[in-house]
Amino acid sequence: MDGLDLIKTFREVAFRRSFSRAALSLGMSKATVSRYVAELEARSGVRLLNRSTRSLSLTDAGEVLLERSTELVTMAENTLNDLQAHGAHPRGRLRMSAPHGLIAGWLSDVIAEFIKLYPDVYVSLNFTNHDIDLIEEGIDIHLTGGRIDDMNLIVRRLVRFDMVVCASPGYWAQRGIPQVPEDMARHDVLSYSPMPTTHLPFETDGQPHDVAVHSRMEANDAVALIELALRGVGVAYVPEPLAQSHLERGALVPVLRNHMPHEHWLYAAYSQRRHNSAAMRAMLDFLEKSMGPVPEPMPAAVPVTLPPCATTAAVAARDNQTLNGKTP
Repeated sequence: MDGLDLIKTFREVAFRRSFSRAALSLGMSKATVSRYVAELEARSGVRLLNRSTRSLSLTDAGEVLLERSTELVTMAENTLNDLQAHGAHPRGRLRMSAPHGLIAGWLSDVIAEFIKLYPDVYVSLNFTNHDIDLIEEGIDIHLTGGRIDDMNLIVRRLVRFDMVVCASPGYWAQRGIPQVPEDMARHDVLSYSPMPTTHLPFETDGQPHDVAVHSRMEANDAVALIELALRGVGVAYVPEPLAQSHLERGALVPVLRNHMPHEHWLYAAYSQRRHNSAAMRAMLDFLEKSMGPVPEPMPAAVPVTLPPCATTAAVAARDNQTLNGKTP
């Protein structure tokens, strides 16, 4: 038993002036109540109660403990009530981490709706592309699109997403649109890899295979790769939800749709199975329900033959017509 339980038992005996009545009030046996008081006296090194066969009274030390423990017990009980409220109703600070750029996709809408639905929850978002220790850094939920090998974490699969190979209309006009994954070897790739030459995963006839490509530059943030792809620097291989708005308006054109792997998932990782706060449980459930299937992929772009003198604007206009299902 802990010290607070001993003190609360002593206080009940002091108020009731009886071990039997205190035991009845606490729902304990008289022997247990007597043992708790004896343990408290042993720990404090002083007698707290004067006992006789017919009466029970407080010693001077017992009077001091009764008086000074009132505030302690009240504070402890109020704290426990607050904690129980946290466990029943979503409230308080919820600390989350996610890779850089993830907020640029559909996660923004999910977080916004959650904040509106649970006004008593304060969401703290930390963006990082590095491995983190959830317990050491105080993170409640970590979102990631990569594998999680830490056996101490619980992992919940949230939503499947596709990767996309895309570049600006101007880039494709200058360099040509690849028809098969092997064509990517002659393109400048904007990649996550720290190596000047890396590999990209594709599928052909249902079989996965990697294609060696030339990395023009590297970055640890998908948003940075997308921004540079928009400027015609090279080809980005990124999660499609992050580039969705640019794909929809034709600023980026996807290729090799039929060769993209389809088993990428967004995961939520957390460190506890029991006694999680209501805010954490609510967020996990809300993520799973709200982050339904991402929008269907856009149809693959059809190669366009352009005259040598075509301007970048003309290229963009023609590719936009292609994406909209129109033939120039």
